[in-house]
Amino acid sequence: MANYTVADIQTLRDRTGAGMMDVKKALDEAEGDLDKAVEILRVKGLKGVTKREGRSASEGLVAAVVTDGPSGQVGTMIEINSETDFVAKSPKFIDLASAVLAAVVAADAETADAALDADAGGKPVRDLVGETAGVLGEKIVLRRVARIEAPHVAVYLHKTNRDLPAQVGVMVGSDDAAKDIARDVAMHIAAYSPFYLTREHVPADAIATERRVAEEVSRAEGKPEAALPKIIEGKMNGYFKENVLLEQAFAKDPKLTVGAVVDQTGGAVTAFARFRVGA
Repeated sequence: MANYTVADIQTLRDRTGAGMMDVKKALDEAEGDLDKAVEILRVKGLKGVTKREGRSASEGLVAAVVTDGPSGQVGTMIEINSETDFVAKSPKFIDLASAVLAAVVAADAETADAALDADAGGKPVRDLVGETAGVLGEKIVLRRVARIEAPHVAVYLHKTNRDLPAQVGVMVGSDDAAKDIARDVAMHIAAYSPFYLTREHVPADAIATERRVAEEVSRAEGKPEAALPKIIEGKMNGYFKENVLLEQAFAKDPKLTVGAVVDQTGGAVTAFARFRVGA
């Protein structure tokens, strides 16, 4: 019989996050050697990675941090996904997110692909993610990375469920003049989901598509030909007000646009990023 105690079982569970039966089997196979049991669990877990590749990972969390940069501040945000909310709120998954975020910051990574190659305590992030997936028994994916450099970066993390980690994250880059309003703007973005900062940031093909749809709908409704240009422009303005941050009605004062509120500071918002888990 393997030489191990109840305390050894608990220690191994704490170190790996593995289930009771898996821990006991590993200790039996390792004849009570904790380090060997950890390795057994890792190997068994990594063998299961390919089996999990086709499964959906739509739960998880968003994490962000602001650090000092050469021209002010640098905001870094990640979305990391699991299959279930049970794993998403587990200490081991939350610790993984913290380690990945730290590695992404250290590497100045701007994309998920670059982040997966970043060093995390002597191993690539992709290996750390794979090993943790093996221990937790779920598919885990580093889905997205965002990085903003600005004189000031505000971060807002929102919990859609108080029992889970943050599932919505927003970063807003601004100049110093607008820094006092930046967090309010971040909260607005979390609620109103704009896609673009200004209408100049809207891709030309997206504008062309919206304009074509507006024209086709107007014609189908039997609008007079002479009135079409004005009707189409009205619909396009509505599109911009819905999708462009600075043209949206400000959440805290809908009588003003976000742009007007920012203008009152004499400053400017220069960039933003918004993640919602699974969206």
